[in-house]
Amino acid sequence: MTVSSQTKRRFAAATALRGLLMLLAGLYAIIFPGDALTVLVLFGGILLIVDGALGLWSLTFGGGKSGNYWFDIIANAASLILGILFFVQPFVATIFTATFFGTIVGLAALFVGVMQIVVVVRERESYARIWPVVLSGVSYVLLGLVFLFFPVLTAAVGMVIGGILLVFFAIGLFGWAWRLYQASKA
Repeated sequence: MTVSSQTKRRFAAATALRGLLMLLAGLYAIIFPGDALTVLVLFGGILLIVDGALGLWSLTFGGGKSGNYWFDIIANAASLILGILFFVQPFVATIFTATFFGTIVGLAALFVGVMQIVVVVRERESYARIWPVVLSGVSYVLLGLVFLFFPVLTAAVGMVIGGILLVFFAIGLFGWAWRLYQASKA
């Protein structure tokens, strides 16, 4: 099946538009990481509202009944209420979300680091050098402590890193759009 040059130009324009939106989002995340985090939490709130509303609709009108009817009602209502709370207090929701995820990542990093240190010290006869693994374990422990004590800061740094990745991906999309445009001329 051949694709017309006009269709190829539309593909190129759509790809360039995707790149532009990604570039703008990436720059916004780099320049205003706290605001970008709030926007991300608000989008999460939208997803919770839509999920809760559709889940309740499905249970009521859509025939989406499972064996756990009351559990489904409570879970969908909680999703809906949590999504609405995200909109009522987006700043508090952002801090709560960043703190919650920062705590989970921090605890996981602490656990991994301590386990690495314990295992390598316990089985040091199996290793030619244990200091690289101990250093890795200490690094995990320090990372875990940073996540536990500074969750909002780590979330903001994560937003900046995500923004940088979006900018690089946007550049790739611009290159792809240019190739599609050049192919439409042939």
